[in-house]
Amino acid sequence: MTDRQLSINLATTRGAWGFAEAVDGCLRHDITAISPWRDQIAAIGLDEAARIVKANGLRLTGLCRGGMFPADTAEGRQKNINDNRRAIDEAAALGADCLVLVVGGLPGSSKDIAGVRGMVADGIAATLPHARDSGVSLAIEPLHPMYAADRACVNTLDQALDLCEQLGEGVGVAIDVYHVWWDPNLQAAIARAGRMNRILAHHICDWLVPTTDLLLDRGMMGDGVIDLKGIRASIEAAGYRGPQEVEIFSRDNWWKRPGDEVLATCVERFNTVC
Repeated sequence: MTDRQLSINLATTRGAWGFAEAVDGCLRHDITAISPWRDQIAAIGLDEAARIVKANGLRLTGLCRGGMFPADTAEGRQKNINDNRRAIDEAAALGADCLVLVVGGLPGSSKDIAGVRGMVADGIAATLPHARDSGVSLAIEPLHPMYAADRACVNTLDQALDLCEQLGEGVGVAIDVYHVWWDPNLQAAIARAGRMNRILAHHICDWLVPTTDLLLDRGMMGDGVIDLKGIRASIEAAGYRGPQEVEIFSRDNWWKRPGDEVLATCVERFNTVC
């Protein structure tokens, strides 16, 4: 039997399967927790995806993703807020534990990262009432600083927690080891997140040395340098007992393998490495 604390982010099997096929594959491996992406849901249709989730008793540890709030114009920022409200509706329909937010980076030719971080705070604040009304928690995912310009100007767990304090109820954090393992203040930040009761998700993979692509060369757990057990111990000490969600972007390796091989490896590594 697979440990029920294992979840599969469906990015991990993106190279082999769509949503329905990935669900069938997870069930073959006794995995009943998943985290899909919005494009995967759109491809099959929200109603059908929700039916599959309910029929199989699946837990959605998250929906990926909302965010991307900054824009060059007020109209662009409002468009992004509206898209996040749609993402909240999708998360609610699927019964997801949270909507993961990758907050966005510098729009256009901007060099004003402080101003862009203000846009992020404003965007989440504008989205939050709808999330609260819908019963959907928003999980800010800090991304590695290499993504500060184009994907996420929130780059440390402490930055994400500062936003949580500013915004109030309904906002927490997704702790992805790929993005935070390097942070010398990580243990203290995890403890802070626990005191605030803001840990909504825990994502795992590994950091390869060398890394050939900073976006699409994540490693399988145990193949890299991240102290997965140590980080998990800190997260559990902070009070979080939820699933560990495997999220691997691997264009030239795992995305080229059969989905069942990928899942079998995830289960084996989860049980031996994590």
